[in-house]
Amino acid sequence: MDTTVVATGTEGKNWGGGNQPLHASYGKLMMWFFIVSDALTFSGFLASYGFSRFKFIESWPIADEVFTHVPFLHGQELPMIYVAFMTFILIMSSVTMVLAVDAGHKMQKTKVTWYMFLTIIGGLIFVGSQAWEWATFIKGDYGAVLTKGGNILQFGEYVEKDGEQVFKRVALRDFAVTQPTERVKLERNAGLWFQDEGTLPSYTVNEVLAGLEANSNILVRTQLLTEEGEKTVLSRGESISQIKNHGTLVVEGANLVHNEYGSPLFADFFFFITGFHGFHVFSGVVINIIIFFNVILGTYERRGTYEMVEKVGLYWHFVDLVWVFVFTFFYLV
Repeated sequence: MDTTVVATGTEGKNWGGGNQPLHASYGKLMMWFFIVSDALTFSGFLASYGFSRFKFIESWPIADEVFTHVPFLHGQELPMIYVAFMTFILIMSSVTMVLAVDAGHKMQKTKVTWYMFLTIIGGLIFVGSQAWEWATFIKGDYGAVLTKGGNILQFGEYVEKDGEQVFKRVALRDFAVTQPTERVKLERNAGLWFQDEGTLPSYTVNEVLAGLEANSNILVRTQLLTEEGEKTVLSRGESISQIKNHGTLVVEGANLVHNEYGSPLFADFFFFITGFHGFHVFSGVVINIIIFFNVILGTYERRGTYEMVEKVGLYWHFVDLVWVFVFTFFYLV
């Protein structure tokens, strides 16, 4: 049997397929495969979000009323300001990553180190900001009442602004009347030890109703949108009737079950998609830190190439681009 081995000139190389497709190394090509597959995953999530939003458009929360918070500026409503800041930071971190890759091509170790450091700082600021935004969204500001049909009833009053009457949200704590009634949680001796009741809301529906009746300026606003794209505000009689006859539970903040801002589907998609993207950014920060220390140790100088910086740069640009779509879908559209 002839066992002669024919030499091809590719033995011992990482890429043994002869010519390099698109002149890309094996590692860069695999990174592109990962990016394409991950892009398809995000596309599916965003498509599901868009379908659900337009199916329940009449009860979907208005982003300008949800994302109004800025750290250290309590009580001020500044729609989208902090989200815009987060977006700016992430885009600027993509710029510093481009500069790091360019410096790597020129074998400029010091510049690569500094630009990688700035990229890491930008990623940490974004992840921390997203965690703060989650905490604020979960906690809520105003509170609402859930009806038997699953609708959300919010509270507010008309105030004059720039010569016009504008509906302004009012928090439950500003008008609810605390009543001296004992609120007992589920207990083992009642045979309900296997259930987890969770945290009780700050007020009961009766306390909210009592406060509504005592304050003639307070009105109820439903989650349903009018033809003008604004939520429906009920009259005094309708407001009291809705709470008295249909109110079942006080809702504060948002979670996977209830959402004081409107449809619970909004909160479900928000937590899942922004959390999935946040996990990508956090993973990118961890990888960048590893590459950063390798740069300091001179690993890539000895190899004679900074291709690892370029490969992690591809990933970082991808998560930045995905955020542009997430930002558009959740906050702008």
